[in-house]
Amino acid sequence: MVNLAESAKRGSGRTWRRRGSALSRALALSRSRQRRARGHLQRRQPREQPRRRQGREGGGTMELKKDSNAVAIDMLLIVHSEKRRAAQATHLDSQADPGALLQNRGGFQGVRNGIRKWQELERNGFQGNLPEKQCLQPPQVITSYDNQGTQLTVEIHPQDAMPQLLKKFSLAKRLQGDKNGNMRPRQPGRKDAHAYPWDRSSLKSMPLDLRHFEKLDASASQVTVKSGLDELVSDLLQEAHSDLERVRAIWIWICHHIEYDMEAAQEKDRQAFKPTDILRTQKTNCDGYAGLFERMCRIAGVQCVTVPGYSKGFGYQTGQSFSGEFDHAWNAVYLEGHWHLLDSTWGSGLVDTTTSKFTFLYNEFYFLTHPALFIEDHFPDNKNWQLLKPPQSLRQFENNMYHKSEFYNKGMLSAHPETSMIRTVNGKATVTIESCAPTLFMFMLNGKQEHGLLSLRKNGMKLEVYPPTMGTHKLQIFAKGNSEIYSSVLEYTLKCNYVDLSVRLPTELHQPVGPSWFSEQMGITKPSHPDPIIHTSDGRCSISFGVEEGISVLASLHGDDGPITEETQRRYIFQLNREKRTELKVQLPHAGKFALKIFVKKRQEQGNFVFVFNYLLCCANTKVNWPMFPESFGNWGQGNELLEPLSGVLPANRNIPFKLKLHGIAKALVKGQDTWPLTLNPEGYWEGSCNTAGCQEVYVMVLENANHNFYSYILKYKVNDQ
Repeated sequence: MVNLAESAKRGSGRTWRRRGSALSRALALSRSRQRRARGHLQRRQPREQPRRRQGREGGGTMELKKDSNAVAIDMLLIVHSEKRRAAQATHLDSQADPGALLQNRGGFQGVRNGIRKWQELERNGFQGNLPEKQCLQPPQVITSYDNQGTQLTVEIHPQDAMPQLLKKFSLAKRLQGDKNGNMRPRQPGRKDAHAYPWDRSSLKSMPLDLRHFEKLDASASQVTVKSGLDELVSDLLQEAHSDLERVRAIWIWICHHIEYDMEAAQEKDRQAFKPTDILRTQKTNCDGYAGLFERMCRIAGVQCVTVPGYSKGFGYQTGQSFSGEFDHAWNAVYLEGHWHLLDSTWGSGLVDTTTSKFTFLYNEFYFLTHPALFIEDHFPDNKNWQLLKPPQSLRQFENNMYHKSEFYNKGMLSAHPETSMIRTVNGKATVTIESCAPTLFMFMLNGKQEHGLLSLRKNGMKLEVYPPTMGTHKLQIFAKGNSEIYSSVLEYTLKCNYVDLSVRLPTELHQPVGPSWFSEQMGITKPSHPDPIIHTSDGRCSISFGVEEGISVLASLHGDDGPITEETQRRYIFQLNREKRTELKVQLPHAGKFALKIFVKKRQEQGNFVFVFNYLLCCANTKVNWPMFPESFGNWGQGNELLEPLSGVLPANRNIPFKLKLHGIAKALVKGQDTWPLTLNPEGYWEGSCNTAGCQEVYVMVLENANHNFYSYILKYKVNDQ
């Protein structure tokens, strides 16, 4: 998915705290009143009216009261003229939070800029109905917190302005926090941190049973936007009865309705998206996803912050370094006493690297992801938001192995090597993966399924790669889950400084090699050769395995050199079918390496044979030059056996002896220019001979029933030209 970076927000108001200001001191004096506050939020006249200097400065006090869990605030408001404020700007900046100073001086770029624009949009949204003249002079906004987490935001307007703030928004609602009355999300602490590495117990940072969300997910995904954000959140929460379910409903809706805006993502100065615009277009970038998620959680009464940082997503190159502006944004939510991480941008879908088009493809992995897994592709600007102890450094983040989300979604547990950059040893690199269940794998080296041996294990796989040239290569590993689609789970940069020319693998050697749990699942059991590589000194070998009832087996031989064509690929294999077991006699046409492919098919089902696995056959004997076997037909039945002649090409003008074991037949003969009968000997073999003079082909034919008057072909030989 797309690489975008995160920005942490300082609280629900998203502005900085002025520690030494008069406003903060005034708030500190009002704490006792805040604890006793009751009644509806009211505004009353100040106890005494201070003098006001016309056009210069003025002040007053105001007490606000709110019912139930709200706060009462005695406020001393001092308004300076523009000139006086400008003179004090340097003094105020020296007391500001260091983060605010960086922000004021343009120290944060990229996603930071996007998040700052979100803050500006929120502030400007409160005065959207003001005359144009007033909009040209935006108010000064000051937000302060006391040490109990109470937030106050004050807007200071020019003297001639008429801010109708109470018409634009409800102050009581603006001061509303979560259900516990907390106004400012607390920073993650020691109890939020997870010790890494991942303990394999769960992909989530809290115990979850996703089956409990089925009804909620179905309901949330069908909610439509009717008017504004408040009504949307209200509709989403109809089926939600806890903070966890509220977060889940918001997550599901965003992931299924908001599309990633590729055009906006490619702009250098990324625009900030107003919630109203996102709901209207249903498009945004990562800043918009994170900002919308935070805003909806705040309306729902759940503590949520936006986190900026670096990411390994769309456009990421294995081993790359990160610097400069952040490229992504995600969220943290406070649930059941702990902070948890999620990324609705990556949860919603992915971008095709070839077309740069976004596709909705829900990804459960990025909902409340375990921090030890989240850190693999998300590095926050503030190390506390890693929720890890000890936190990782940026250098560790860059060098660590990146397991894609599908690695864990498809049940992978670990991979070796654990670094994204690997080197060959004597021209070979080995990769192993451990999985929690039997899984199908495939690999690609530089975009091709060549130059490697991939063998399946019951809980994982082993891959040996032999790069054909020196230099840097791209190695990708794919896994197949419940669907028919292979997904990329790992990517390595492979460096090769030596090529073993003796190891040249056939182009047609596909994955997997050797029998495994998969071939057993497909009906092939107890192989005579459990290893994937078979060496033969004379170019011949015999391979056998059990075959389940109702399964047909087909084999073909593939090599890179020699005259083997598609028509003759099966003629170097002679298949003998015995009861519940099949034997493959193989004769190689020459020295070299060959792929022996095994296919199966259920006899009662329509369709083609399905590839199961292959062996790698190796022969170094340059004198090897075996001919093809005779061609067999469908009537070559189970239990039949050919002793001679094994060569499918017979010499001309010669008497050729025949010896076969044939079951369930009445008569057998050999037909060339003439016809020669075969006789049954005491050992159960049909024997005889024929002369090849004057013919180009020779057939073995059988009469299956003495009452029949027609013969069937079972074998076919070719005769050399004279």
